[in-house]
Amino acid sequence: MIAFVKSDLLGKSIRKSWNFTKGGQAMNGILPLYKPRGMTSQACDAKLRYLLHTRRVGHGGTLDPNVDGVLPICIGPATKVVDYLVAGGKTYQGEVTLGFATTTEDLDGEVVATTPLSSKFTDEQIDNQMQLLTGDLVQTPPKYSAVKVNGRRLYDYARAGESVKRPQRQVTITKFKRLDQPKFDAEKGIQKFHFEVCCSKGTYIRTLAVDLGRKLGVAAVMSELTRTISGGFTLADTVDLATVAQLSATQQIGKVLQPLEIALADFPKINLTQQQWEKVQHGAFLERQRLTALNQTVALVYAGKVKALYQPHQRYPHLLRPVKMFLQNV
Repeated sequence: MIAFVKSDLLGKSIRKSWNFTKGGQAMNGILPLYKPRGMTSQACDAKLRYLLHTRRVGHGGTLDPNVDGVLPICIGPATKVVDYLVAGGKTYQGEVTLGFATTTEDLDGEVVATTPLSSKFTDEQIDNQMQLLTGDLVQTPPKYSAVKVNGRRLYDYARAGESVKRPQRQVTITKFKRLDQPKFDAEKGIQKFHFEVCCSKGTYIRTLAVDLGRKLGVAAVMSELTRTISGGFTLADTVDLATVAQLSATQQIGKVLQPLEIALADFPKINLTQQQWEKVQHGAFLERQRLTALNQTVALVYAGKVKALYQPHQRYPHLLRPVKMFLQNV
């Protein structure tokens, strides 16, 4: 237990205790959180810092405020694997509405274009165009997004009414499939249907919905979205903030913390001897031939826990050098 002293506006001292342990050990792992709609990913981090009494919290893969679903959050030493969680593919389920478009490409923005439908699109027309939006694609991020240009977020430019060239990015869509029968509303001139998409990191599903409308020759918007898989976790794996609060209050949060090894599942595992482990603790290079014939990054394991990622040295390929250390992973 570590105590901090903080002064309030009246000059009085407030003593606040922060408990960095669970069951005598440093809190360490990945929390598969269910993020509700109406809350930012950063707000989820802040809430968990408060509930778990720890500063070391970081989410893997930001979700927009109006999107719910799987948000893996790393706690303690596991924050070192955030980048690997973000790098993995993701799956979403959502809804496209054809017939109008907004400033934000979702329902949060103002309507900027309408193309009322006088007749519905057939299943075949929609499916054919969805198929054309699979594979390697180039996307232009929405004006209202967190992508940085010259040190400023795109949404800062948009809110200030300033124009800026948006950088394009390459993404991969492995699946873009309609999930139900499209519903046509003749009175409103719109058509809706639900979809599922599997994609690489950095994909904007809002933009995918707009691009689908463009291919069909009408305005479109993403009207609903839920992330169902991220970082190897599914919706069924998640816990909500209320559950986290209850478990934390009863010192049982360890029940829902998952090992950081989940984020490193794609790396080949190599078990270390005691002598090799002693060298790894000091960040020493290792002789590659004694460990592996693989010419790629490997995860080094000691006592059943991944302790480091090593890769072949660029200048001395007979050696393995450290890439990322997890010495506190116990």
